[in-house]
Amino acid sequence: MPDTADFLRLEKLQVHFPIQGGLFDRVLGRPAGTVRAVDGIDLDVGRGEIVALVGESGSGKTTVGRVITKLAHPTGGRLLFEGHDMTSERGASALRPYRHRVQMIFQDAYQALNPRHTVFDIVAEPLRSLRLVKNDTQLAERVSEALASAGLNPPGDFFARFPHELSGGQRQRVVIAGALAVRPELIVADEPVSMLDVSIRSQILQVLVDLRDKHNMALLFITHDLPLAWLIADRIAVLYLGRLVEIGRADDITFNPRHPYTVALSNATPKVRVGVSHIDLPALEGEVPSAARIPKGCRFHPRCPMAIDRCRQEDPPAVEVGPQHMSACWRAGEVKARSELLGVARSSSVEPLERRLVSSLVKDRCRSSISAEAGVPDLPDPIRGP
Repeated sequence: MPDTADFLRLEKLQVHFPIQGGLFDRVLGRPAGTVRAVDGIDLDVGRGEIVALVGESGSGKTTVGRVITKLAHPTGGRLLFEGHDMTSERGASALRPYRHRVQMIFQDAYQALNPRHTVFDIVAEPLRSLRLVKNDTQLAERVSEALASAGLNPPGDFFARFPHELSGGQRQRVVIAGALAVRPELIVADEPVSMLDVSIRSQILQVLVDLRDKHNMALLFITHDLPLAWLIADRIAVLYLGRLVEIGRADDITFNPRHPYTVALSNATPKVRVGVSHIDLPALEGEVPSAARIPKGCRFHPRCPMAIDRCRQEDPPAVEVGPQHMSACWRAGEVKARSELLGVARSSSVEPLERRLVSSLVKDRCRSSISAEAGVPDLPDPIRGP
């Protein structure tokens, strides 16, 4: 079980980017705009815990990950790591101990890997830059260990290969190996399987969960895929337009959602089984509004099928709607009523319905097989069963 004590904590985190106006804007004195990519979120990750950050493109997920790994600087709020304030830390020497413990897996392996470097040099680079090895023998041992942990065996066969000589799944494993080489305590995985085939996807997920189980490593798993988040995560945080709208245990968020946006994400998942229930709300229309022009009131109200006048005027605070379950919605109780009426709500105490995925993929969370057609797990009907 993950340690729920504070390991990583974000407090009121804000990341705003100024919009540079044109010449006429400056001459006429028009105020420059601001993109509020992340707009005041509170999130914590426990040691050995897997937390999934879910949302559409443009919701701010990657920006949160980049702040945690110190690749972007926050405008406001705090980043705490084991109680130490890392918000204002800058510079290679100051961040060397932190980057030894916190690493990132990037979404696009094609862009993350230097095409002119061999696999050995790619995986060895963080070890060299962080000065974690004393000689070439130790370097080779650590590179071999990282490649083997990422499922590239025998490691020596990959040392001299270049990225173009690898398959997509192998490239992603090399990216994972580069993060694992420094033996981090927290990994931020930004859509690590979104570009992979379904069969390769399950293998990569298995690698990540095995690492958590073996090394008590924490994982922030960034994805747009709610069923995938349910499979791998202990908790799920749903992000919309830079703000957390719902957070709770994975079962509660998936089977007992208390925010219309979470319901919409669930309903958007292809259902390949006849009779799989879903909450009867209209599909979302339109795109996520611009973070430079965030709507007044609840930022989801322009797309929300349940919006009322209060939603258009007042921004709802996050309130507790169940054990370890928070929702920022004025009508959270009505979302719950609809889900219970349709038989979708499910208590987190119910035993898992299916355990047919790869045996160690999600440990006790394995409850669905991956559909080769849809590329996502079927969420089982809690009434009819699998």
